[in-house]
Amino acid sequence: MKGRVLITDPAVIVTMDDDQREWEGGYILIENGVITDLGTPGAIPPKTEGNLTFFSARDCVVTPGLVNTHHHLFQSITKAVPAALDVPLFGWLKTLYPLWRRLTPEDVDAAVSLGLAELVLSGCTLTSDHHYLYPNGIQLDDTIAAAQTIGVRFHATRGSMSIGQSKAGLPPDDLVEDEAAILKDCERLIERYHDPSDGSMLRIALAPCSPFSVSQELMRQTAQMARAKGVMLHTHLAENVEDVRFSLDRFGCRPGHYAEDLGWVGEDVWHAHCVQLTEEEQFLFGRTRTGVAHCPCSNGRLGSGIAPIVGYLRHGARVGLGVDGSASNDSGDLIGEARQALLMQRAKEGADALSARAALRLATRGGAETLGRCDTGQLAVGMRADLAFWPQGELAAAGAWDPVAALILCAPRRPSHVMVEGRLIVEEGRLTMADEGHLVARLNRLAERLKTLA
Repeated sequence: MKGRVLITDPAVIVTMDDDQREWEGGYILIENGVITDLGTPGAIPPKTEGNLTFFSARDCVVTPGLVNTHHHLFQSITKAVPAALDVPLFGWLKTLYPLWRRLTPEDVDAAVSLGLAELVLSGCTLTSDHHYLYPNGIQLDDTIAAAQTIGVRFHATRGSMSIGQSKAGLPPDDLVEDEAAILKDCERLIERYHDPSDGSMLRIALAPCSPFSVSQELMRQTAQMARAKGVMLHTHLAENVEDVRFSLDRFGCRPGHYAEDLGWVGEDVWHAHCVQLTEEEQFLFGRTRTGVAHCPCSNGRLGSGIAPIVGYLRHGARVGLGVDGSASNDSGDLIGEARQALLMQRAKEGADALSARAALRLATRGGAETLGRCDTGQLAVGMRADLAFWPQGELAAAGAWDPVAALILCAPRRPSHVMVEGRLIVEEGRLTMADEGHLVARLNRLAERLKTLA
């Protein structure tokens, strides 16, 4: 849809704006990919000149598009690997590294395309991706090309590993890179792809993988480069007790202090997981407005624990949701991730720990803020027209008295339509820019080839 689009007859509009406004009925006017007017019930849309496309949202709850703050899309080709089903983080990684060293650019393209399709079909309009493996000629450019094919807003992160097993790191030596080469490629990618403007479809962040796979010097130099170039920083932190023990043994401090010492706190930083940070470290993240990508399904799958999200929010940290890699979550369902976030926080902190609307906020505006985006994540005049439409006539929603809470509390379901920049990338539950059946068949074929090499 180009030009002017008038969305009419929604069941409910959920804005996620500063006043957390919701209302039944009304309209949304989009012009050239930007929301230019929001009407409450009974309001008459303003007169518009030129062509106007009408779009009916009848029987749909309309929300901002969902935002995914942490993923490893390449892992979509290694879902449910038998040897990695029942082991914690470090054992899980050591099991999968030998498989991942065999990946090709074609494998990555297929895995990223499938993973992005899965996200989009769950209502996602903006996603980050943490790609840190580059065997056999793979480049970050491969993931960027796949994202452009699917039509989603993309925050690609140039991940890296530089400390292998011979230097007391976790990854095999043949999967790590030279640090000078890493920094050179980071600079290349920023110069070629990063678009900091409002409405940007593609941004770059720098993302050394983890404390157990890169040097402290690379962490420092990466932070210096990112700030000189005006891009964000991302890494894994305090994912489980093994991770914390590694920091204590190797660096003599807890992960939060490790991050602070290296300059890895602030509004331009977001960390994945942060399951095992103390109250003091949570306060540090709140004071510095450091971001957290909360990945409840992956944390549960790997037995890493329940992240103290209530604490991060109380202290003022920015918090969004991440599905994490498809080899540790085995799903890219972002609305399901919001439900899991609510359930795990309540299991730990009580029935009033996290409301359904607070969980939905994590999946929308919270994620956008975590990724440094002030142009999306809410429905308000001047925001980009990234929207998800959730039909209420489905089995999962039947009998629900509160249709907004039902998005989180009832069974996860697909949106009927998804818009990015006012353009439909999902229409009647189907991708508009790719064929779902082709994506599935291609990835399954390549996964079978990978199995024969295992």
